[in-house]
Amino acid sequence: MTLNPTAGTCVGIHLGLQQIRLIVADVSHSVIAEQTIPMALDYQPQQAAQMAKSAIAQSYEENGLPMAGLLGVGISVSGPVSRDGVVLRASIVPTWAGVNIRDVFGPVLERPIFADNESNCSAIAELMWGAAIGQDDFVLFKIDLGVGGAIVQHGQLVTGIAGGAGEFGHISIDPGGDLCRCGNRGCLELYASFARPLEQISRVVRRQVTMDDVIMMAKEGDVRALRMIEDTAEIAGRGLGLIGSVLNPPLIIIGGQMALAGDILLTPLIASYERHTLIKSRDVAPALRTRIIVGKHTENDALLGAVGLVLRHQTKELSLG
Repeated sequence: MTLNPTAGTCVGIHLGLQQIRLIVADVSHSVIAEQTIPMALDYQPQQAAQMAKSAIAQSYEENGLPMAGLLGVGISVSGPVSRDGVVLRASIVPTWAGVNIRDVFGPVLERPIFADNESNCSAIAELMWGAAIGQDDFVLFKIDLGVGGAIVQHGQLVTGIAGGAGEFGHISIDPGGDLCRCGNRGCLELYASFARPLEQISRVVRRQVTMDDVIMMAKEGDVRALRMIEDTAEIAGRGLGLIGSVLNPPLIIIGGQMALAGDILLTPLIASYERHTLIKSRDVAPALRTRIIVGKHTENDALLGAVGLVLRHQTKELSLG
């Protein structure tokens, strides 16, 4: 059973490093339009709000949609977001630290604003459209240029008192290690993200390569790319082992761009998880084992999840009404 698509539309926005991505969807979860807006580094919140307003107006006009049908706007941010919409940390878009998303976008867009961390939005996308459909309890673990995560229990996100739950990348696994962008030392993100391996491979091949390039190289059998992905998977699995020992989840979904490497990443990651977590697969029946799989929407999850913020609110409102 789905909601009637004529009941209204909603907008999802993801605030990226040098771009703003935006989609329009109806309440039946169908995506109607998508836009990418290039932005300068360290773009300002008010500028983003105005650009979003123009892009929304353009999308609605081009698709013959009534603006009166816009029910709300969901916004995905690369950093923890408090329950009242304040960005607590924002290393990807540092000018947003301390900004109240609702206060910035609400007066400009004149619609209800819903905001959350991008990993939480990614989890919502997998819950509503992807690999976690029908699964009320799972962990999302994102491996990209950073490391992020989210925890879902009983179908609801675990956000913590200040919005900082699920920040797996900032578990300190080496207190005497290198300084992390968050200000702590030896964070998992320093070793399990693909930022450093990307720099190393670029030096070796003497050209700038992207994560997509490395994945393609690995699939073609390049031993250097394979080694970098396997090393990343080993450390990520070790970090996941800690999470597994704390939460013992039935399902772990691997997201982020490195998830596109598929089994090249997943096989060594699962093996590492098994070595480092408390409950081993051999200890329990198959039905009680933690499954580790790749997400369905790894390239678009934060944006879809921003739409999901609005849709989940609308569904809740209808059920209460």
